[in-house]
Amino acid sequence: MIAIGVGTGIGINALLSRYLGEKKEKEIKITFMNSLILMIFIYLIFMLIGFFLAKPFIELQANRDNEVIEMGTRYVFIVCVFSLGNVGFTVFERFLQSTGRTLFSMIAQVTGALTNIFLDWLFIYPLNMGIDGAAIATVIGQFVAFGLAILFHFIFNKEIKADLKYLKPNMKCILSIYKIGWAAAIMQALLSIMMLVMNLIFKYSPYDSELLQGSFGIYYKIQQIPLFACFGMSNCLITITAFNYGNKNSERLKQIIKRGIIDTCIVGGVIAILFEIFALPISKLFGIAGGGASETIVSTCSMAIRIASISYVFMALTIGIQGILQGLGKAISPLILSLCRLCIFVFPIAYAFTFSENVTSLVWITFIIAELLKGVISIIIIKIIGKKAILTLQNNKE
Repeated sequence: MIAIGVGTGIGINALLSRYLGEKKEKEIKITFMNSLILMIFIYLIFMLIGFFLAKPFIELQANRDNEVIEMGTRYVFIVCVFSLGNVGFTVFERFLQSTGRTLFSMIAQVTGALTNIFLDWLFIYPLNMGIDGAAIATVIGQFVAFGLAILFHFIFNKEIKADLKYLKPNMKCILSIYKIGWAAAIMQALLSIMMLVMNLIFKYSPYDSELLQGSFGIYYKIQQIPLFACFGMSNCLITITAFNYGNKNSERLKQIIKRGIIDTCIVGGVIAILFEIFALPISKLFGIAGGGASETIVSTCSMAIRIASISYVFMALTIGIQGILQGLGKAISPLILSLCRLCIFVFPIAYAFTFSENVTSLVWITFIIAELLKGVISIIIIKIIGKKAILTLQNNKE
């Protein structure tokens, strides 16, 4: 659900930002109205999944545990059937981001998250609603975020106007959205695929398989902090790159590429330093959140953070470049970079390390090697594509 929402949203963001830069009022209205059509269509798909596929989806993973199947089915049913808040927020968040009003999308998202946290406690403990309460809290939190995003859009986004005469499917517009967005959806889904495959690799390691799985599970959650900080920078770069590319401002585009990469790397570097300093307390905190991990797992996770955090600068470099490429309307090259970062380099290197007796300390070097290799490829790609885009704009101007 998140992968499809993010993919659609990134396509909407890049297209709207480009049309805003080109000052194409009609295309802006068509894109806005077709985004609403896509929002309803995606919601209806997940509503049907909730009604007909919730139980088979849980049964696929639950090892015949009837209680888990029953609880999982109820949770999936509720969050899918009432997923309009989730899908809707993703779309309206991008409307705000396309005009540079990212502060308001953040306010909406944080308010929804805090609502979810409070209602989780209220529904699960005082009201004793169990798994249903957890699902309902999630849904209400999503609708709160969705409602605020709608409110902020209609108050502040004067550049994007609704026009009911364009409330009909426009295949050219929809294809343009997914020309960029399909790759972004796959890129988002690769995060889950990487988690699954790495767990399988560790599961069959001849040494310390349970310790590796436990510590990686905690590390993966911690890694989301630098990862999504970099994605925040990347989303910003999509907007300003698309706007200035549409506006045919070659000098500004040149500065965006340079400063975007540098600033994203600075963010990655600052987080890396903080994680090096606070690796142990962060591991303990997330270990508690994960159900109270053993001291050995927490210690291994702390070591993993200290080793792998060196790679955060290279990770930031690639994610920043991916945002620039998406802003230029490219889909394949960002997908290639994601495949390199999450699959192509990571899996064989990690698998090779699992045969070492020192696997619990060596395997984390995987992320440094993979991110470094992928960083080199990123620089090569952006030099080729960025230079071509700048030259194209300069030639068109002449």
